[in-house]
Amino acid sequence: MKYLPGEPQHLPGNRSQMAGYQARHFLFAVDNGVATVALNRPERKNPLTFESYAELRDLFRALTYADDIHAIVVQGEGGNFCSGGDVHDIIGPLTRLDMPGLLSFTRMTGDLVKAMRACPQPIIAAIDGVCAGAGAMMALASDIRLGTERSKTAFLFTRVGLAGCDMGACALLPRVIGQGRASELLYTGRSLGGVEGERWGWFNSLHQPEELLAAAQAFARGLADGPTFAHGMTKKMLQQEWNMGVDEAIEAEAQAQAICMATNDFHRAYHAFVARQKPQFEGD
Repeated sequence: MKYLPGEPQHLPGNRSQMAGYQARHFLFAVDNGVATVALNRPERKNPLTFESYAELRDLFRALTYADDIHAIVVQGEGGNFCSGGDVHDIIGPLTRLDMPGLLSFTRMTGDLVKAMRACPQPIIAAIDGVCAGAGAMMALASDIRLGTERSKTAFLFTRVGLAGCDMGACALLPRVIGQGRASELLYTGRSLGGVEGERWGWFNSLHQPEELLAAAQAFARGLADGPTFAHGMTKKMLQQEWNMGVDEAIEAEAQAQAICMATNDFHRAYHAFVARQKPQFEGD
């Protein structure tokens, strides 16, 4: 869209600015296009509540339309990522709900994963300490996972008498670590340590605990400085092509790449290459 000099530049109705978002049930901050979401109940290893589930779902849905946020870091305060659903605030009340109430809850938790996968910004999870249950699913819904040697990831659902197929685990986890390894974790509920997790492909890399958040934010900032429209297209294709045959995927990628070739970032990269300069991407 072109504007005349001096004309007010209004965002289209479906675009928004979210750097000033005030979170209620976790911490939220934005720096140079990178949003950091921090679960902030360290005294309980950052468990989720009904309210934090819902706010996280709504936040990631809204980030789909955020022009000022280009990458996201998710982390937990106090040396742990997330211990899952709060035993007192969630697990106890669930034992008293009827079937419609239970289904409403499980659909809400699944909607959080859907929202994380649907938002165009790459999500980097910085995982230290405990990463269990719903916390493990938030990590799984992220695009990149950085960890520490002391990280302990566990899909605990069978430990409390539930199936391992929670929040999309049976669809997502085999694609990250393979069917056999995913089956082992989902059947047993055992913890996956940091070193083993890196070897299995769960973690992209391991870091010292005191360096983890900085590493995740640096990774995110590198993505935020890149061709962010194209990154969003990459994430969309990574998601959509799970349900495609090879021929359909190749055609979908042809269309996606043609769209990216029409962006200003593609032209900026070409002219920078000709001038032997580093391209300055602007996400359009």
